[in-house]
Amino acid sequence: MKLCDLTQFYSPLSGGVKRYVHEKIAYIQSETEHEHVLVVPGPKTECVTSERSRIYFIHSPLISRTSHYRALVNLRAIEQILEREKPDLIESGDPYQVAWKAIASGEALRIPVIGFYHSHFPEAYVRSAAKFLGQTAGEAMMDFTRRYVRNLYNSFQATLVPSARLGGLLSEWGVENIRAVNLGVNTTIFSPSPDDTAVTRAELQLPTSRLLLLYVGRLAKEKNTRLLFRAFAALNENAPEDFHLLVIGDGPERSELERLQARCPNVTWMRYCTDSSDLARYYRAADLFVHPGTQETFGLVALESQACGTPVVGIRGSYMDRIILHDQESWAEEDTPESLARTIEAACSRNLPRLGARASRLAEERLSWPRVFERLFAIYQDVSLNYKKQR
Repeated sequence: MKLCDLTQFYSPLSGGVKRYVHEKIAYIQSETEHEHVLVVPGPKTECVTSERSRIYFIHSPLISRTSHYRALVNLRAIEQILEREKPDLIESGDPYQVAWKAIASGEALRIPVIGFYHSHFPEAYVRSAAKFLGQTAGEAMMDFTRRYVRNLYNSFQATLVPSARLGGLLSEWGVENIRAVNLGVNTTIFSPSPDDTAVTRAELQLPTSRLLLLYVGRLAKEKNTRLLFRAFAALNENAPEDFHLLVIGDGPERSELERLQARCPNVTWMRYCTDSSDLARYYRAADLFVHPGTQETFGLVALESQACGTPVVGIRGSYMDRIILHDQESWAEEDTPESLARTIEAACSRNLPRLGARASRLAEERLSWPRVFERLFAIYQDVSLNYKKQR
């Protein structure tokens, strides 16, 4: 089978979607006889070829200088690649113009097209914008968005969702043929060993008595990072010698983090970490990973942290809850800085190494990428067979 992934959610500074498609490429090259084609935006048009894999970069304008995301607007180039490659199945990884182009090309070429609902964008972007329009206009905007989601995703042969609970919500909106599929973690890289914690903490110039809190991800409203910064400011005011915060990521709320750094010398910021082995070192060095997001569809960084043996704390009630592999007794009940700060203090009084060890073991058993892709490729085969029967 030749698979083709199309997405705009692709940046040289990484991200969950990029991690997903590159892990898929690695799986295909090492464990299958399938072929893979990836079509993404880039600074120039080129094709990078390796064994049973081709990545097509299409020249696209930059839309974010912090995350380096680009808008893939040359839809004719996508069409030409699909006509040339003639994949057996197309997977669209974003809900915008690329998705509609994938559907149109699939119909013309008689290729089944599925969509992966990576981001719950109505909640992350539309609802927050609708709050400023007043109740009537806001409800109208959300109603339009629900109809858009229903029309788009019912045009696919199937819709993949990273959470059964999210799939249930989309079903209520009228989306049909939903398939829940987990994302996974590379447990070869993200694991509790080697024992490099002392070296990493020394690089960060941390006193041995200080607890290291870690956040990895975009600094953006939909990630709730402003709340994290305010929670840490509250912690620091009460116990300035107890905690250190390491933030790895960049985004629109960079200025909020810079203001926190100006007030708190015990905050370290790294704009990005593109090397997975280095990222694993920081996960292992941390005592606790803090994820303030309430709109995550999966929470890949939270899974990676647990795979490295570092437990996670956050705000209870998001779609991310289901991939927390240790108990959530000390998770925040409220989406407030005060609640999150209390939660961090409570979590740090527990046996964090024991919680992390259990989570790491379960991540290996349940959510390593090969296990995830075995299930995913079974879905691909089923969709392809049903499509052929319909034809």
